[in-house]
Amino acid sequence: MAIGFNSIPGNIVAPIISFEVNSGGQFESQSRLVLLGHKTTAGSLALDTLTPVQTMREAVSLCGKGSMLAEMFRVARANAPAQEIWVGATAEVGVAEIRTITVASVPAAGGVGVIQIAGRTLQVEISAGDVVADVAAALNAAINAYQDPLTLAALPYTSSVTGAVVTLTARHKGAIFGTVDIHAPTTVASNAFAGAALTYATTTAGSGDPDLSGILAQYADDPFDWTVSPFSDDTNFARYLTLMNDVSGRWAWNRQAYGHVFQVKTATTSAMTTYGLGKDTRHVSTIPQVASAGNGTPPWEFVAAEVSRQVPWLSDGALGNVSRGQRGLEIQQVLAPRDRSLWLNDYATRDALLTSGISTWMVRADGAVTVDKTVTMSRTDGAGNVDTTFRDIQKIGQVMYALRRFRARLQSEHGQKGIANSNPGDLLAITTVKDIKATMIATAAEMPGVLDNIAEFADRLDVQRNADNPNRVDIFAPLDMINPLDVIAANATIYSEYRSQTVAA
Repeated sequence: MAIGFNSIPGNIVAPIISFEVNSGGQFESQSRLVLLGHKTTAGSLALDTLTPVQTMREAVSLCGKGSMLAEMFRVARANAPAQEIWVGATAEVGVAEIRTITVASVPAAGGVGVIQIAGRTLQVEISAGDVVADVAAALNAAINAYQDPLTLAALPYTSSVTGAVVTLTARHKGAIFGTVDIHAPTTVASNAFAGAALTYATTTAGSGDPDLSGILAQYADDPFDWTVSPFSDDTNFARYLTLMNDVSGRWAWNRQAYGHVFQVKTATTSAMTTYGLGKDTRHVSTIPQVASAGNGTPPWEFVAAEVSRQVPWLSDGALGNVSRGQRGLEIQQVLAPRDRSLWLNDYATRDALLTSGISTWMVRADGAVTVDKTVTMSRTDGAGNVDTTFRDIQKIGQVMYALRRFRARLQSEHGQKGIANSNPGDLLAITTVKDIKATMIATAAEMPGVLDNIAEFADRLDVQRNADNPNRVDIFAPLDMINPLDVIAANATIYSEYRSQTVAA
């Protein structure tokens, strides 16, 4: 084989001992998680910009205490300690929700009142002789001062008080705040707020959904693989498809930026099934929260936590974690719905949701929320025929990893070369169809945790020079992906005693 150089000329005469330095090519997967949401005016992050965030204190500084984005980052970091996380703030639209909590009665002997707001537990000391206005003032102070010193979690409301009435105002505008859960737990012994001690009302319903087009435009072709959005309205859903589509979006042949959007939707299981059947795309996954289930964790935190728990595996093609079934992964810092009858544990509900393009989760006996199965919303081939090729979320991670690795290896070994039918001089500046095919096969063999049946891939792989354009090589690459193991079916046939396999003469 002739020795080739990128920089050292072939016709120099003056004496020199010279080494040029080139890269032999080493692929590494880079995968970013993006959280989209709202910031408060206290946060320094500019609207419609994306920035990396490493710590919760940095998230609070950029996005504001108690903001949607700060709380999304908190649970995301708890579930993915080493993940590269970016945040993007979008402008609020609509009306901020206003609720009231009225202190209706106070135990004469005093006690402790316990209330949960968005899953955070607040305690108020009640002294003997306190009247309703005293307790309301103490509750108001507790709400405004609240921040968990361990996790830095804060509340999605600010508070004011007049007499016995505490008024809560959502930190952000939007209809999504109607999902926030407020209640006095009856499971806490001697809770002075349990029963009829507090009454709740929504005096101004939140309304409005943001326009995400500005922040989505900032993606360009950067490697933002996994996007978490709290907003599942139809207008923003259409924007996700514009961002990710295969013709001119991030999955287009001329961009190859790739990516996937996870959204959250709160509805009944029946409405969720109907919603899923009305969609058909591999570029979006929907994480459900069941309406009226007593969801202690707000939807923006729930989706950020669940997705972040899965992303480290979905981004890991080198060790094959991208191909694994994820059932049983415990999601950190989220609460199970209070209504156990609305847990997504029964098989019929889970199966119906999954076949409708809606992902599922489960709750263990100890109350921990776990991943069950995450799917895309892809159901057909575009012509109405059932097609499950891209149903599993693992397939999205596998495709992104494999295609990037193929592209990097092809560029490293065949970029900046001439193409010929043969290379009898073994010149490094020349490549052939045979060489390119060998690169494809060798690269596939380097991904045993992503691709299956490598030997058959080598047989089916077709590499040709284009008949019309001699500068172009066409590749047919039939990739057989490893599948997540979801179902094990066993026939247990029970005998009182095994019968002999043969009959004695």
